[in-house]
Amino acid sequence: MGSVTRVIFGLPGAAIVTVGLFLLMSALIRGELRLEEERAAVKIDVTAQLQETDLSNVNKEFKRPTLDAPPPPPPAVTDPSNRPALDGVRAALPQLDVNLNIGTGFNPDRDAQPLVRIPPQYPERCQSRAGERESVFLEFDVTPEGTTTNIRVVDSTNSCFNREAARAVERWKYQPKIVDNKAEWRRGVQTTITFELAPE
Repeated sequence: MGSVTRVIFGLPGAAIVTVGLFLLMSALIRGELRLEEERAAVKIDVTAQLQETDLSNVNKEFKRPTLDAPPPPPPAVTDPSNRPALDGVRAALPQLDVNLNIGTGFNPDRDAQPLVRIPPQYPERCQSRAGERESVFLEFDVTPEGTTTNIRVVDSTNSCFNREAARAVERWKYQPKIVDNKAEWRRGVQTTITFELAPE
């Protein structure tokens, strides 16, 4: 209904505006109507000459600025009583009648220390829900060269993860156990590897 009303009132209005513009243009062409006279154009002179200045008087009037005088040096102190004392505080050491053996402070013996621990890859064949954690408890030995061997799975929440956990431990590197300055086997090292699938 609204579009019909627009057509009924819009077509006569458009016709009236068109006829009015046509009559206005014909009156302008015949010369019956005159627009305002053009205003005088602004005159811009780009060839104006600059005035020359006399440089001889400028050089005569120039004066160099006077520099500030440097500050006077601090007064020298010749009074020896003004210097601080360098003796420090003297105190007597207490006498201890105890026989202590504090040693050298250096013990070369140490247990096996991990150097490189490569995390395992999440196995694609093991189905687990996102956010659920699976863990594998392993036991292994460290050789005098720092490599892992005799890897055994002690317990796991899902046996599907055992193989990938053991592969990860195979790539680990250790500083070997040192006893009396000699590298030795470190047996029965235990660790737990946790697998968790991040939610998407």
